[in-house]
Amino acid sequence: MASLPTAKWRANPVLLSNTPMSLESTTPSLPRASSAPRAQWLGWAALALFIGLVLPGPIKQWDNYHAFADTRAWLGVPHAADVLSNVLFAIVGGFGLWRLSRSALDWPSRKAWQLFCVAILCTSAGSAFYHWAPNNTALVFDRIPIAWACAALTCALLAEHVHRRWAAPAVLAAGWLIATGAVVYWWATEQRGVGDLRPYLYVQFLPMLLVPLALLLRLPAVQPACTPAGAWWSVLGLYAAAKAMEAADHAVLVATGMISGHTLKHLLAAAGAAWIVHAVTRDQRGA
Repeated sequence: MASLPTAKWRANPVLLSNTPMSLESTTPSLPRASSAPRAQWLGWAALALFIGLVLPGPIKQWDNYHAFADTRAWLGVPHAADVLSNVLFAIVGGFGLWRLSRSALDWPSRKAWQLFCVAILCTSAGSAFYHWAPNNTALVFDRIPIAWACAALTCALLAEHVHRRWAAPAVLAAGWLIATGAVVYWWATEQRGVGDLRPYLYVQFLPMLLVPLALLLRLPAVQPACTPAGAWWSVLGLYAAAKAMEAADHAVLVATGMISGHTLKHLLAAAGAAWIVHAVTRDQRGA
């Protein structure tokens, strides 16, 4: 009977190990989800952030939000420093897309990084448009691409340390829709006089929470090409510095007499984007 030798071969581990072409050796290696239970802490952290934002009730935008320190015009451009500093985002986004287009490889998180670069490009246009004449309607076009960038960062992180499906086209599309909806929700509530920033704040701060947690937990990479931890830490540091400069907008201009905190925020945020884009498109990924 033909089945008996087969059964013996499968049952004998010595025969299996000595066979030149075993079943194990012919099975393709497939990317697997991170099996570390530590990855579950990312989900708990995301839930904790959600609860922390929901419980206090609506979070309104402060009344003098549009009162930026540097109102100087230059060559007919109002608020010139805050408007023109957005050119750096266009350079970073365009450079990233160009480098990614030259890559011969197609690692799982690549699409997430491409969308991040598109979001950075859109941030350049949206932020410049807003700072030309700051108001709530123009602010929508500033915040939407920022929310897109945050969603792309979150998906890229999860695709590299949890499961590659986080960078699937359907997931990325859902992330962009959620990010867009968060800003539209704020704008709609603002029109009713009860502006609520909670969904937008959730989208914006989620990657800033998950990234350091994933790094501190030392979650293993689930794909060959993974953004180095040093690049993530650098982005976090530059982002924190950018937020500090944003809060000290007027104080920085008074102290320097030349540049405002908000303009420095743009420069630091662009530097953070450039740092991570350079790391993502490094030579070992084929770019």
